[in-house]
Amino acid sequence: MPVYVQHEALGKVNDVFNAEAIWQAQGLSLFSRRPLLRDLLERSPREHRGRAATRCFSHVTLLLPQEEVDDDRHLTRGARVRDLAQSLAALHQKDFGDLLGNDDVRYDVVGAHELAPGEVQVKFGHAVYLPSPGEQVLYTVSASRDSVVWKQVGPVYPNQRLVLLGLDGRGATYPVPDWPFGPDGAVLLVNDGPDTPLEVQVRPKDAFDCQFDAATACYTIRPHGSTGGTRLLLKIQRSAPIQARPVAPPRPASEPAKAPAVWKPRAQPEQTALPSQRQAARPAPLETDATYAPVARQRVCLAALALPRLSRYRETGAVALELGLDRALAPAAGNDALIRFAVDETDQVHAITAAGRQQVVLPASFTPADSDAVRLLTPPPQMAERYSALLCLPRGPSQGIAAGARFVFGRSAPMLAALRVLDSPACLRRAPGLEPASADRLGLSRNAFSFEAVEDGYRIGRLSATQALYHLDDELRFVCAVEQASAEQPYLLPPGHHLVAGHYVLRFEA
Repeated sequence: MPVYVQHEALGKVNDVFNAEAIWQAQGLSLFSRRPLLRDLLERSPREHRGRAATRCFSHVTLLLPQEEVDDDRHLTRGARVRDLAQSLAALHQKDFGDLLGNDDVRYDVVGAHELAPGEVQVKFGHAVYLPSPGEQVLYTVSASRDSVVWKQVGPVYPNQRLVLLGLDGRGATYPVPDWPFGPDGAVLLVNDGPDTPLEVQVRPKDAFDCQFDAATACYTIRPHGSTGGTRLLLKIQRSAPIQARPVAPPRPASEPAKAPAVWKPRAQPEQTALPSQRQAARPAPLETDATYAPVARQRVCLAALALPRLSRYRETGAVALELGLDRALAPAAGNDALIRFAVDETDQVHAITAAGRQQVVLPASFTPADSDAVRLLTPPPQMAERYSALLCLPRGPSQGIAAGARFVFGRSAPMLAALRVLDSPACLRRAPGLEPASADRLGLSRNAFSFEAVEDGYRIGRLSATQALYHLDDELRFVCAVEQASAEQPYLLPPGHHLVAGHYVLRFEA
């Protein structure tokens, strides 16, 4: 592979801000020291014909000991750093002017913690570029190992043709955080101008596979022939103005805030009802000649979780709500979780993996493993005052129900209790000193609504005047808020549509 980034250490320099001492040694020094900057540029031309250089590199990054750069910033406001860059650019122009053509000579002086006093290093090459004053960023590059925590790699400028990504800054334009492929692997970005898509190549070509996923708009890089395990996700985004995340409109100061539901002490400890494991003894059925036909059963599936705005529940002491998904992307808790999603008391949504924690900008999609994507959707505007996000569950639990019977869903109802995955104190963190409590107590009534499967859908009845119910269609698009519904005059929910109650987005399937 060609040397795209030349990274060299110079000989010992007594004064690291002395341009002449860095550029060229005084007198003849054939054996006494390593080559200085002028020698390196002369020995490594940008283009040559035979042994004769025809073009010289013109962008150079100079690395000085961090402590000396800091001292200059404190004492002279960086004047010595600026003078050094200008003096080296003048020497460069003077000695190599006939090899520069129309190229601008640019120098950048930065600090490096690993350098001892008197040590100086330089970087130049095909993939070293210094932007002109005021040059805007064309692309931003970020990388991830799990599609959740994305770490910035570096910018790409309109006139920056080659960018090399790799293990560290010694042999690459930008080091990639958590680079998994060792020092021999690299990713080369080729920029042929703003009107041409950025080209992504892997190096060595026979060692890695690179595929673009249009659904996630990122590149997946793996060792050649591998279908799982080690991977690197690379996202290249065209720079654009950042749009603010939509939030619920603030209330006027004169308008009283709606009091959210708060926990009230009860005379007896409240218990969350679960499906009974014991059944009363039944008499043995009598032998008859009747023929039994199978009974059609419908199913209710937990399609998504409606993450609440915890700021509505400050009086309860709730400071964070969290749920994890395992490797099969089914709801999980504790150490079994591959990825977790949390909403805090400021209504910010975060994704959490072993790589760290990152705030999520909605809508978003994650592929923490080689399986289905996990989507986080922006709640419909009609629900934005109550909810922060909709977390779609690729492997949500489901439960069959019998037709012709009326059931109840709520905190105290045993029916569909297995779908209430947040009915655990482990999912809700409260302020210090407060007792643990189930997250279901945020926004879900003891008896929220009734449902009955019929031929043309499900009959829904409101059982609590304070329970908010929302109808979403089969694509999770908002239909309406279910305001008027009773056992005598129920609301008809079509098969395959969703009903939102509390945290739960339930899909009622035929």
